[in-house]
Amino acid sequence: MEKYDVCVIGSGMAGLTAASLLTKKGLRVGVLEHNYLPGGCTSSYWRKGFVFETGATTLVGMDEHMPLRHLVNEIGLEIPMKKLQLPMQVHLANGKKINRYENLEEWIAEAERVFGKKNQRAFWEFCYDVSEFVWETSLKQKAFPPENISDLMQAASNADLKQVRYATWALMSMKKLLKRYGLLENKAFVDFVNEQLLITAQNHISEVNVLFGAAALCYTNYGNYYVDGGLINLVKPIVHYLKENESRVHLRNTVEKVTQKDDGYLIHTKKQGDIACDFVISAIPLNNTLPIFENIPKPAFSEKELKPALLNSAFQLGIGYEPHKKLPTLHHQIHLEEPLPEIGSASIFLSISHPEDHTRTDEPGQGVASVSTHISQPNSRSAIDKEKVEAAILNKLEELDFIRKDHIIYTHSSAQKSWEKWTGRAFGFVGGYPQYMKIKPWQMPGNRLDGKGAYICGDSTYPGQGIPGVTLSGIIVADKFMRDQKSYLKRKKYEREMSLL
Repeated sequence: MEKYDVCVIGSGMAGLTAASLLTKKGLRVGVLEHNYLPGGCTSSYWRKGFVFETGATTLVGMDEHMPLRHLVNEIGLEIPMKKLQLPMQVHLANGKKINRYENLEEWIAEAERVFGKKNQRAFWEFCYDVSEFVWETSLKQKAFPPENISDLMQAASNADLKQVRYATWALMSMKKLLKRYGLLENKAFVDFVNEQLLITAQNHISEVNVLFGAAALCYTNYGNYYVDGGLINLVKPIVHYLKENESRVHLRNTVEKVTQKDDGYLIHTKKQGDIACDFVISAIPLNNTLPIFENIPKPAFSEKELKPALLNSAFQLGIGYEPHKKLPTLHHQIHLEEPLPEIGSASIFLSISHPEDHTRTDEPGQGVASVSTHISQPNSRSAIDKEKVEAAILNKLEELDFIRKDHIIYTHSSAQKSWEKWTGRAFGFVGGYPQYMKIKPWQMPGNRLDGKGAYICGDSTYPGQGIPGVTLSGIIVADKFMRDQKSYLKRKKYEREMSLL
């Protein structure tokens, strides 16, 4: 029977982050992934001559104080990436275009041009200030959310007056913030904010608090990057690091049950049978974690807020095509005059491959596009006519002159059933659990599952914010593990030193 110090269930960015940080501490970590590729919703796959993204299409989090930069520095990653000069363009339903510039002054001028000058500067300067605070604080407060006295002491030792002052913004919704700045009556602006929040916070202004909302709205004001060859090339260097340091990623290895033993845990897998470990970290959602763990109490959060009716899945359309012109940016959010048929989405998100990246197509001169949009209440939409959705999307893309239909070489689409099969996530939900005002940040599920040796990370414990958020959750669970298991780490270090003598 194979034995590891730690087993991590799921190879998304949260699981890979936790695995690599614990590997750096000298532990032997086994990552168990049900799919044939690592990365979860941060990956890429080849089909019919094109490399498509599995979910995320843009890379954020490389700025100072941000989680991905921390991980890159910690384990010495090299990522083949290009910085985008223009992170995103938004196309409003009224035909206006908005350039989401990274530079704050440029962005404020653009927002004033489109939405009027009333309080745009004050609103965006405030949001950017809050977002800076969020990311600067995120790596200082790695005990978040606090679960025991050790966490509280750790949080207190790293706290300052600014943190206490800014924490109160978690009690206010983005809707109230818009009202405070006199922007709630600006319908075009409210629609814009709602659709932008849906990308990273999975909800709208009445349910997203200001701390999360400000960071979500300002992600285009940080470095946005494109990874050559697709985001699988963010994942591969982490997998390589694990392998080079005696840890391992097991693909096509679904976990069916986790049993607690006197001396650790027994992981029952479909492919390899039983795998033993001293500790286990679930990097899959709570809705998937709770059924496979024996004798773990269900938190109140999972009973109330994790119902399938409150989750989002996604409709994604992959397109291989011949570009007919150069676009100003790779990423476009398109607001629709009429909701999409079958799923009712009010906007779509288009991402295209970088024109200088020739590794994602078999033939030169071709490009890859990915269109995604939300599917609310995925468990109640079992019979989606994908052809109707595809037709509406392609008509819109041609109308806006993004892609010509007669230049399309190949398409394929996926809805919630495909997402459930690919990611293993219950109900095919993606993007993290939506944020709700009744759940304060410190009330989110903790990282300790059983108070012994089982932990959890991922967008169950840090909802929204995409790659930076789930990477942060992996950093946090690794930090809590290392504080909880100091004697174990010392013993392992001693054993390694003795083995070298």
